[in-house]
Amino acid sequence: MKIALATCAALPTLDAEESPLLGELQARGVDVDVAVWDDPAVDWSAYDLVVIRSTWDYATRRPAFVAWAEAVEAVTTLVNPAAVVRWNTDKHYLAELEAAGVPIVPTMWLEPERHLSSRALHTRFPAHGDFVIKPAVSAGSVDTGRYTAIDAGSRGLAISHARRLLEADRTVMVQRYLTSVDTVGERAHIFVSGEYSHSVRKGAMLSGPDVGGSGLYKKEQMTRIDASEAEVEMARQVIATAAGLLRAQADPDVPEQPFLYARVDLVSGDDDQPVLMELETVEPSLFMSLGEGAVERFATAILERVPGAPSATV
Repeated sequence: MKIALATCAALPTLDAEESPLLGELQARGVDVDVAVWDDPAVDWSAYDLVVIRSTWDYATRRPAFVAWAEAVEAVTTLVNPAAVVRWNTDKHYLAELEAAGVPIVPTMWLEPERHLSSRALHTRFPAHGDFVIKPAVSAGSVDTGRYTAIDAGSRGLAISHARRLLEADRTVMVQRYLTSVDTVGERAHIFVSGEYSHSVRKGAMLSGPDVGGSGLYKKEQMTRIDASEAEVEMARQVIATAAGLLRAQADPDVPEQPFLYARVDLVSGDDDQPVLMELETVEPSLFMSLGEGAVERFATAILERVPGAPSATV
């Protein structure tokens, strides 16, 4: 049995959160490597299973990342699969989930092909409150900024931010900034092989405009929480809806399996009811250090995905 944990060149030994997983697999006698996803020297066919983990540099070259996932899947087992990578690495998936009945953060989509002027952008921003500008393909809140609708200077910075993304041929998302993020916080609910594992609270991350710069992600402040049954059930339904959408698009001969991992990020809307911020099924941090037994559960789930091992269906 030989397994690869896929990462990016900036994290050649994995993100620190992933190190315990590597150690747990090795402790179980598994031959496991950490491999950089775009390293041409890697022979992916040498592995029985490839698990996508901290591949966080794909945002500005998503086509190459999707092509890599498809190429790996052609020679071995990839989790989560290439179909999931294609679907979940572009946040247009949120519009599909909304159409299927999942409540999401109110979002307006600005497409590059519209060639919107600065004035047209101005008219598409909210008239009141704070709002967020982000690209539809991103990771770790990079290229994301928070702006104030009634402040002319802030609004001007938002226009510049949106134009920079659009001119780079990147779809722009304009979302209302829900003030509950500053009070209640964003809640991330983690599932492993279809089963609920643990939950964490993410502190507010956006305090102002995007100022550019480098880095794979913005630093997060996380704390473990005991999630309400209602939120866990909503997260479960989000995952089930996503799985249904993917099954509708997939080859009917493909075996039905739950996502190896999924993270459902929820925030509270104006009515205090949870709405979906993001569903992460490609390369999210799973904050395993904050979930009792999470590393062991994840390692077991990985081993069950090795071809020939017993696995559950949806």
